[in-house]
Amino acid sequence: MSGRQFERTRRLLGDENLKNLEGRTVAVAGIGAVGGYALEALVRTGVGHFIIADHDRVSESNINRQILALHSTIGEFKTEAAERRIRDINPDCTVTAFPVVISEENLDIFSEADIILDCIDSLGAKISLLEYAYRNGIPAVSSMGAALRRSVMHVHAADIMDTYGCPLAREVRKGLRKRGIERGIPCVFSSEEVRFTYIPPETDSEAENIPGTERKRPVLGSLPTVTAVFGEYMAELALKALLPQDVMTTKNVR
Repeated sequence: MSGRQFERTRRLLGDENLKNLEGRTVAVAGIGAVGGYALEALVRTGVGHFIIADHDRVSESNINRQILALHSTIGEFKTEAAERRIRDINPDCTVTAFPVVISEENLDIFSEADIILDCIDSLGAKISLLEYAYRNGIPAVSSMGAALRRSVMHVHAADIMDTYGCPLAREVRKGLRKRGIERGIPCVFSSEEVRFTYIPPETDSEAENIPGTERKRPVLGSLPTVTAVFGEYMAELALKALLPQDVMTTKNVR
């Protein structure tokens, strides 16, 4: 990489570890609120190759929490906005973009990844992707529910089987166990109690269509503070997986 844009990363992690990141490929499945922040952090850290997948386009309602969402990007595929942003941060970065609905039929798009960040909202696709990564020996980090949370103080990282207080995590655990998977998938989750007034999507004018169906899903409130922390936490877990164990080891100082 030319220039001094990664000089501070080099000074913290060392030249060899920066070169390691330059040669790694990170896949981000779902580049909305959480995935967008995770992607941003890893690009700025110096990861050299990305596989990104998201079927959706930027909408005005995304602006409150998604780093790719600007008035200037409304209507664009999120993959298109992300690819342009990645290259603007690091022109040497290579990007393979898939503006598709992620399903069991196309999981091979992630086959060349060194690690997969699962930031998918759809439960079935999420479980299928995690099983794919697990069966193929590809490290993965999964994001649980970030919507409806107000405080970053309740955000944690743990093995998926050790999560608590998150309805989505509970369903993911059930789905993985049905497929014979118990432990080995780290995730970011919130233990904050969910408090919200449910509005049936059939009566909500802002409800969005579920990809590939005619059904609609409810619009869930969210804050950029929480989704950003989820994404940054996932990026850190990715760095811990990509770099030698001692590089990202930290100690408390009193």
